[in-house]
Formats: sequence, structure tokens, C-alpha cells
Amino acid sequence: MTTPSAIRTGRPDYPEMGERLREARQARSLSLRTLAERLGVSPSLISQIETGRANPSVSTLYAIAAELDVSLDELLFNDRRPAEPAAPARPEAPVSGTMAPAPPVQRAADRHSIRLASGVNWERLTTVSEPGIEFLHVTYEVGGASSPPDAFQRHPGHEWGYVLSGRLQVRIGFDEYVLEPGDAISVNSSIPHRLATLGDEPVHAIWFVLGRAQFDAQTLLDDHLGGRD
Repeated sequence: MTTPSAIRTGRPDYPEMGERLREARQARSLSLRTLAERLGVSPSLISQIETGRANPSVSTLYAIAAELDVSLDELLFNDRRPAEPAAPARPEAPVSGTMAPAPPVQRAADRHSIRLASGVNWERLTTVSEPGIEFLHVTYEVGGASSPPDAFQRHPGHEWGYVLSGRLQVRIGFDEYVLEPGDAISVNSSIPHRLATLGDEPVHAIWFVLGRAQFDAQTLLDDHLGGRD
């Protein structure tokens, strides 16, 4: 990668992300302490995220979004694909697809990006938020990980990853895998998992998550495996 993620344009402003978090929390009449207890973190961490003085880890971000029942794009970037307009009674031309038109090309220099805690950077590869889908270029810096060594993340949905460069350690339950450039992986996101860089080279990967909030993860896994455990 010749263009560091840190200089991408379109990055969300952390205070704005914190404001959206606070608005979502208050809309559900949750105190800082109550939300923190549900997430298993300190109230001061939630406060620091809301005021833009701290950015969450991947696992904390997923937990916040799930607990507040908001999409990651809504929380991070405050945008969503416009609702599909009502179909005309007599369309002049055949209409295909189920979503409203959006610019088809996401230029590399204009990606929305956010740097999470623990050395992880997400860059959205869609021009707008796609309901039920996360399509990302992910960078794990040297020493970067999705969660602390003794903690795993889990969330609804199913995810697929493809490593472009570097070596990525993936732990799924009690199993461990090492992905190298060209390797790909499929993960039931409801199983506790952790991703981390191995070695002294950052990891660049493409990640696709389906159904973080819209679908039941076990149903997706059953469909994917033909109903086998």
C-alpha cells in the first residue's frame, strides 16, 4: 500500500462519533454506568469515547453497536443508503435490484476510514452504507489485534476475509489458523474469535461481514454448511 490509511480523507470526526453514541444511549434511557456494566467495561471508557478522547477496540465497538441496536455505519459515519423510492405505477423501463441507485465507484483516496484501538484501521469499500453488509479494507498494524490477548469478540453474522499482505493469526474458539497473502477464511461470527498480526509486517486484508444485525448468525452458518454442525 503506497498511501497510508492515516491520511485518507473522509475520516469520521471522533467527537461526532461520540455524540452519536451518546444520542443513541440516551434515546434508550441508558446511563453511562448501565451501558458500561452491560458491556463489561468501565463507565470512564464509555465517557471518553463519547467525548472523543478515546477510540474503542473492535470488540468494544461491536458490543456497543449490538447493545444500542445501531449499525456500525450509523455509529461511525452517520450515513445510510437512501430508502428505495416507491415504484411508479407504470415504469418507463424495467427496474432491477432492490436498493436505490448509488455511485458505483469508491475511489481509494475518498474512503471513509476509522482507526480503532489496538492498532486496527477500517476503511469502508462502499460509497454508502449497505444494510446488513460490511465491506472493508482492514489494516492490522504491527502488534495490532481485534481484542486483548485474553479476550475474544463475538457478534451476529458471518464473515469472510482475504489477506493481501502480512501474516494474520485467527483464533476461532479453540482452533488457531495463520493466514498468509492469498489465503482466505470463512468465520461464523457468533463463535468467539480474535484476529492479530504475526511478525513485523502490518496485515492488509479485505473483510466482508454479512448480517451483523439483520440476520441470525447460526442460520447463516447452517445455510453455508448445508445444515451440518
